[in-house]
Amino acid sequence: MLAPVLYRPLLLALACLLPSMVQAQALRTVQQSNSMAKYAPGDANRPGICMEILRAVEQVEPRLRFSGLDRQAPLRRVEVMLGQGDIDVFFCLLKSAERERQWRYVPVPLYRIQHAVAMRQGEEAEPRDLADLVQASRRKPVVVTRGTVLAAALQQAGVTVTEAGSDREALQMLLLGRTDHVYGQDLNLLRNIREFDLGEKLRLAATVFQTDQQYLVLGRKLPLAVEQLLQQTLQKLEREGRLKAIADKYR
Repeated sequence: MLAPVLYRPLLLALACLLPSMVQAQALRTVQQSNSMAKYAPGDANRPGICMEILRAVEQVEPRLRFSGLDRQAPLRRVEVMLGQGDIDVFFCLLKSAERERQWRYVPVPLYRIQHAVAMRQGEEAEPRDLADLVQASRRKPVVVTRGTVLAAALQQAGVTVTEAGSDREALQMLLLGRTDHVYGQDLNLLRNIREFDLGEKLRLAATVFQTDQQYLVLGRKLPLAVEQLLQQTLQKLEREGRLKAIADKYR
């Protein structure tokens, strides 16, 4: 029997060979609905960060193609589809302990997001931290988009929340005075504020509550060789600065 120390270079060599064995194939995926910063099907110039990253992967690695992009699904449905094996991959998803127990994440950050709060223009008292949000939520619940990991984080901190179907719906609730704060990802909130000409009415508070990374997530049944090919392709895009350039386009 080979000693463990001799197995290591053999395993590394095998890992390097696996991606070369991948044949051209279409990986099943879907667009996330109601998330304009990630997927904006009607905008040819700014189709969303995740769509642009996906297309960059196809451009760099001809063996990787993605099907199912004519479909849209809300985030919770996307998670169900991953769990049931209805899709193979999904661009882009935040990490959480529960999600990591269910799926595999490619360890290449796609782009950075910041947790931010949208407020009405003219309101000067900004929340400085989660403790301030806890106090504010006792007057009116903080609104967060349904199905995101952000809601769980707020609830753990003691913030009273109400969930909305989308960032746009949440911002409409803010305009109507049903809440004083919408908690979400900075890029999603900014995209909606710009797209719907709400800049004179709404703004983002200066406080950054948390910073996270978005990742490519894989179904459990995806072959290891395909996973490694995806990882190598994303690493190439990262080295060349293309992931950063795509994200900067949406800031």
